[in-house]
Amino acid sequence: MFGTTGEGPSITPKNRLLMLRSALEYRRDHPAFRLLIGTGTPSFEESVELTRNAFDLGVDGVVVLPPYYFRKVSDEGLFHWFSQLIQRAVPAGGALLGYHIPPVTGIGLSFDLLRRLKDAFPDRFTGIKDSSADLEHAITVGNHFGNDLVILNGTDRLFSQALQAGASGCITALGNLYSPALRRVWDAHRRGEGDDQAQARLNAARTLSERYAPAPPLLKMLLACWYNFPLWPVCPPLTAMPPDIAEKARVEFDPLRND
Repeated sequence: MFGTTGEGPSITPKNRLLMLRSALEYRRDHPAFRLLIGTGTPSFEESVELTRNAFDLGVDGVVVLPPYYFRKVSDEGLFHWFSQLIQRAVPAGGALLGYHIPPVTGIGLSFDLLRRLKDAFPDRFTGIKDSSADLEHAITVGNHFGNDLVILNGTDRLFSQALQAGASGCITALGNLYSPALRRVWDAHRRGEGDDQAQARLNAARTLSERYAPAPPLLKMLLACWYNFPLWPVCPPLTAMPPDIAEKARVEFDPLRND
Protein backbone atom coordinates (compact mmCIF):
# COMPACT_ATOMS: atom_id res chain seq x y z
CA MET A 1 0.00 0.00 0.00
CA PHE A 2 1.00 3.61 -0.69
CA GLY A 3 3.41 3.00 -3.51
CA THR A 4 3.17 4.96 -6.76
CA THR A 5 -0.37 3.90 -7.66
CA GLY A 6 -1.48 4.46 -4.08
CA GLU A 7 -0.02 7.98 -4.20
CA GLY A 8 1.76 7.45 -0.89
CA PRO A 9 3.61 10.80 -0.74
CA SER A 10 0.27 12.60 -1.18
CA ILE A 11 -1.52 10.76 1.66
CA THR A 12 -1.27 12.17 5.19
CA PRO A 13 0.14 9.90 7.90
CA LYS A 14 -3.26 9.91 9.64
CA ASN A 15 -5.06 8.74 6.52
CA ARG A 16 -2.42 6.13 5.74
CA LEU A 17 -3.05 4.54 9.12
CA LEU A 18 -6.84 4.75 8.70
CA MET A 19 -6.63 2.94 5.36
CA LEU A 20 -4.15 0.44 6.77
CA ARG A 21 -6.64 -0.49 9.49
CA SER A 22 -9.23 -1.19 6.78
CA ALA A 23 -6.82 -3.45 4.91
CA LEU A 24 -6.00 -5.33 8.09
CA GLU A 25 -9.71 -6.10 8.51
CA TYR A 26 -9.49 -8.03 5.24
CA ARG A 27 -6.47 -9.96 6.44
CA ARG A 28 -8.32 -11.26 9.47
CA ASP A 29 -10.36 -13.39 7.06
CA HIS A 30 -7.32 -14.21 4.90
CA PRO A 31 -4.44 -14.85 7.31
CA ALA A 32 -2.02 -15.88 4.55
CA PHE A 33 -2.38 -12.44 2.92
CA ARG A 34 0.88 -10.49 3.19
CA LEU A 35 0.64 -6.77 3.66
CA LEU A 36 3.42 -4.24 2.98
CA ILE A 37 3.04 -0.50 3.43
CA GLY A 38 5.11 2.40 2.16
CA THR A 39 6.38 4.51 5.06
CA GLY A 40 9.31 6.47 3.62
CA THR A 41 9.08 10.27 3.60
CA PRO A 42 11.65 13.09 3.46
CA SER A 43 11.01 13.65 7.19
CA PHE A 44 12.96 11.24 9.35
CA GLU A 45 10.72 11.58 12.41
CA GLU A 46 7.57 11.17 10.32
CA SER A 47 9.03 8.04 8.74
CA VAL A 48 9.84 6.64 12.18
CA GLU A 49 6.32 7.31 13.43
CA LEU A 50 4.66 5.83 10.35
CA THR A 51 6.88 2.74 10.42
CA ARG A 52 6.45 2.11 14.13
CA ASN A 53 2.68 2.55 13.94
CA ALA A 54 2.45 0.22 10.93
CA PHE A 55 4.21 -2.57 12.80
CA ASP A 56 2.15 -1.92 15.92
CA LEU A 57 -0.98 -2.43 13.82
CA GLY A 58 0.36 -5.71 12.45
CA VAL A 59 1.85 -5.26 8.97
CA ASP A 60 4.30 -7.84 7.67
CA GLY A 61 6.79 -5.30 6.41
CA VAL A 62 7.44 -1.78 5.19
CA VAL A 63 8.84 -0.51 1.88
CA VAL A 64 10.84 2.65 2.50
CA LEU A 65 11.82 5.37 0.05
CA PRO A 66 15.06 7.19 0.83
CA PRO A 67 14.66 10.83 1.99
CA TYR A 68 14.26 12.15 -1.51
CA TYR A 69 14.56 15.91 -1.07
CA PHE A 70 18.34 16.07 -0.65
CA ARG A 71 19.55 14.41 -3.82
CA LYS A 72 23.29 14.82 -3.21
CA VAL A 73 23.29 12.94 0.08
CA SER A 74 26.12 10.44 0.60
CA ASP A 75 25.89 6.71 1.22
CA GLU A 76 27.11 7.42 4.74
CA GLY A 77 24.16 9.75 5.31
CA LEU A 78 21.72 7.21 3.89
CA PHE A 79 23.21 4.42 6.00
CA HIS A 80 22.78 6.53 9.12
CA TRP A 81 19.18 7.42 8.13
CA PHE A 82 18.12 3.81 7.49
CA SER A 83 20.05 2.51 10.51
CA GLN A 84 18.32 4.89 12.88
CA LEU A 85 14.95 4.13 11.31
CA ILE A 86 15.43 0.38 11.75
CA GLN A 87 16.67 0.69 15.31
CA ARG A 88 13.83 2.97 16.39
CA ALA A 89 10.88 1.58 14.43
CA VAL A 90 11.40 -1.97 13.11
CA PRO A 91 10.81 -4.66 15.76
CA ALA A 92 12.44 -8.06 15.92
CA GLY A 93 10.76 -10.13 13.24
CA GLY A 94 9.81 -7.02 11.26
CA ALA A 95 10.90 -6.61 7.65
CA LEU A 96 12.11 -3.42 5.98
CA LEU A 97 12.67 -3.27 2.22
CA GLY A 98 14.46 -0.35 0.63
CA TYR A 99 12.66 1.27 -2.30
CA HIS A 100 15.08 1.88 -5.18
CA ILE A 101 13.40 4.19 -7.69
CA PRO A 102 16.02 6.77 -8.72
CA PRO A 103 14.06 8.08 -11.75
CA VAL A 104 11.56 9.46 -9.21
CA THR A 105 13.55 10.11 -6.05
CA GLY A 106 16.84 11.16 -7.63
CA ILE A 107 18.57 8.92 -5.06
CA GLY A 108 19.70 5.36 -5.64
CA LEU A 109 20.46 2.64 -3.11
CA SER A 110 23.97 1.56 -4.07
CA PHE A 111 25.21 -2.02 -3.83
CA ASP A 112 27.63 -0.99 -1.08
CA LEU A 113 24.79 0.59 0.91
CA LEU A 114 22.60 -2.49 0.51
CA ARG A 115 25.42 -4.73 1.70
CA ARG A 116 26.16 -2.54 4.73
CA LEU A 117 22.51 -2.50 5.75
CA LYS A 118 22.14 -6.24 5.30
CA ASP A 119 25.29 -6.93 7.30
CA ALA A 120 24.24 -4.53 10.07
CA PHE A 121 20.62 -5.72 10.27
CA PRO A 122 20.51 -9.23 8.79
CA ASP A 123 17.08 -10.07 10.20
CA ARG A 124 15.36 -6.72 9.66
CA PHE A 125 16.77 -5.28 6.43
CA THR A 126 15.28 -7.99 4.27
CA GLY A 127 14.98 -6.73 0.73
CA ILE A 128 14.64 -4.15 -2.00
CA LYS A 129 11.99 -3.07 -4.44
CA ASP A 130 13.89 -2.37 -7.65
CA SER A 131 12.01 0.17 -9.77
CA SER A 132 15.08 1.42 -11.58
CA ALA A 133 13.61 0.23 -14.93
CA ASP A 134 17.21 -0.70 -15.75
CA LEU A 135 17.80 -4.23 -17.03
CA GLU A 136 21.50 -4.18 -16.19
CA HIS A 137 20.73 -3.11 -12.64
CA ALA A 138 18.01 -5.77 -12.27
CA ILE A 139 20.44 -8.47 -13.36
CA THR A 140 23.30 -7.18 -11.24
CA VAL A 141 21.27 -6.76 -8.05
CA GLY A 142 19.87 -10.27 -8.52
CA ASN A 143 23.29 -11.77 -9.05
CA HIS A 144 24.73 -9.90 -6.06
CA PHE A 145 21.92 -10.36 -3.54
CA GLY A 146 19.49 -12.97 -4.83
CA ASN A 147 20.35 -15.37 -2.02
CA ASP A 148 20.46 -12.70 0.70
CA LEU A 149 17.66 -10.23 -0.04
CA VAL A 150 14.06 -10.39 -1.18
CA ILE A 151 14.24 -8.60 -4.53
CA LEU A 152 10.91 -7.38 -5.87
CA ASN A 153 11.04 -6.15 -9.45
CA GLY A 154 9.08 -2.99 -10.17
CA THR A 155 9.11 -2.91 -13.99
CA ASP A 156 6.69 -5.26 -15.76
CA ARG A 157 8.69 -5.62 -18.96
CA LEU A 158 11.74 -6.79 -17.00
CA PHE A 159 9.91 -9.36 -14.88
CA SER A 160 11.03 -12.54 -16.67
CA GLN A 161 14.66 -11.43 -16.86
CA ALA A 162 14.68 -10.26 -13.24
CA LEU A 163 13.36 -13.65 -12.10
CA GLN A 164 16.08 -15.41 -14.09
CA ALA A 165 18.65 -13.22 -12.33
CA GLY A 166 17.37 -14.08 -8.85
CA ALA A 167 14.43 -11.78 -8.13
CA SER A 168 11.87 -13.08 -5.65
CA GLY A 169 8.77 -11.56 -7.24
CA CYS A 170 7.40 -8.17 -8.19
CA ILE A 171 5.45 -5.13 -7.10
CA THR A 172 4.36 -3.25 -10.21
CA ALA A 173 1.83 -0.57 -11.03
CA LEU A 174 0.29 -2.79 -13.70
CA GLY A 175 -0.16 -5.51 -11.10
CA ASN A 176 -3.45 -3.74 -10.39
CA LEU A 177 -4.64 -4.77 -13.87
CA TYR A 178 -2.39 -7.59 -15.03
CA SER A 179 -1.84 -9.80 -12.00
CA PRO A 180 -2.94 -12.92 -14.00
CA ALA A 181 -0.20 -12.30 -16.59
CA LEU A 182 2.38 -11.63 -13.88
CA ARG A 183 1.30 -14.83 -12.14
CA ARG A 184 1.68 -16.80 -15.37
CA VAL A 185 5.25 -15.55 -15.73
CA TRP A 186 5.94 -16.43 -12.09
CA ASP A 187 4.43 -19.92 -12.36
CA ALA A 188 6.37 -20.62 -15.56
CA HIS A 189 9.59 -19.52 -13.89
CA ARG A 190 8.91 -21.86 -10.96
CA ARG A 191 8.59 -24.71 -13.45
CA GLY A 192 11.91 -23.75 -15.03
CA GLU A 193 10.17 -22.43 -18.12
CA GLY A 194 9.16 -19.12 -19.66
CA ASP A 195 5.81 -17.72 -20.71
CA ASP A 196 6.60 -15.54 -23.69
CA GLN A 197 2.95 -14.79 -24.40
CA ALA A 198 2.25 -13.46 -20.92
CA GLN A 199 5.49 -11.46 -20.89
CA ALA A 200 4.68 -10.00 -24.31
CA ARG A 201 1.31 -8.82 -22.98
CA LEU A 202 3.06 -7.16 -20.04
CA ASN A 203 5.58 -5.52 -22.37
CA ALA A 204 2.84 -4.12 -24.59
CA ALA A 205 0.79 -2.86 -21.64
CA ARG A 206 3.81 -1.24 -20.03
CA THR A 207 4.83 0.52 -23.25
CA LEU A 208 1.28 1.78 -23.76
CA SER A 209 0.93 2.93 -20.14
CA GLU A 210 4.03 5.08 -20.45
CA ARG A 211 2.26 7.09 -23.16
CA TYR A 212 -0.37 8.03 -20.58
CA ALA A 213 1.88 8.84 -17.63
CA PRO A 214 1.55 9.51 -14.77
CA ALA A 215 0.12 6.10 -13.95
CA PRO A 216 -2.44 6.63 -11.13
CA PRO A 217 -5.16 8.43 -13.16
CA LEU A 218 -4.83 5.87 -15.97
CA LEU A 219 -4.97 2.84 -13.69
CA LYS A 220 -7.90 4.12 -11.67
CA MET A 221 -9.82 4.88 -14.86
CA LEU A 222 -9.21 1.38 -16.24
CA LEU A 223 -10.13 -0.28 -12.95
CA ALA A 224 -13.44 1.58 -13.09
CA CYS A 225 -14.05 0.64 -16.74
CA TRP A 226 -13.05 -3.01 -16.52
CA TYR A 227 -14.15 -4.02 -13.05
CA ASN A 228 -16.88 -1.51 -12.12
CA PHE A 229 -14.89 -0.03 -9.28
CA PRO A 230 -15.67 3.56 -8.34
CA LEU A 231 -13.72 6.09 -10.37
CA TRP A 232 -11.45 7.03 -7.52
CA PRO A 233 -10.10 10.58 -7.49
CA VAL A 234 -6.42 11.41 -7.48
CA CYS A 235 -4.65 13.81 -5.14
CA PRO A 236 -3.11 17.11 -6.28
CA PRO A 237 -0.89 17.73 -8.14
CA LEU A 238 -2.28 14.83 -10.21
CA THR A 239 -5.46 15.45 -12.19
CA ALA A 240 -8.12 13.16 -13.59
CA MET A 241 -7.77 12.15 -17.23
CA PRO A 242 -9.91 14.31 -19.54
CA PRO A 243 -12.84 12.26 -20.88
CA ASP A 244 -11.60 12.23 -24.47
CA ILE A 245 -8.11 11.05 -23.42
CA ALA A 246 -9.59 8.47 -21.06
CA GLU A 247 -11.75 7.02 -23.83
CA LYS A 248 -8.79 6.91 -26.23
CA ALA A 249 -6.72 5.07 -23.60
CA ARG A 250 -9.53 2.62 -22.86
CA VAL A 251 -9.92 1.75 -26.55
CA GLU A 252 -6.17 1.16 -26.83
CA PHE A 253 -6.00 -0.96 -23.68
CA ASP A 254 -9.10 -3.09 -24.27
CA PRO A 255 -7.33 -5.52 -26.65
CA LEU A 256 -4.70 -6.08 -23.96
CA ARG A 257 -7.26 -6.89 -21.27
CA ASN A 258 -6.64 -10.10 -19.34
CA ASP A 259 -8.37 -13.23 -20.61
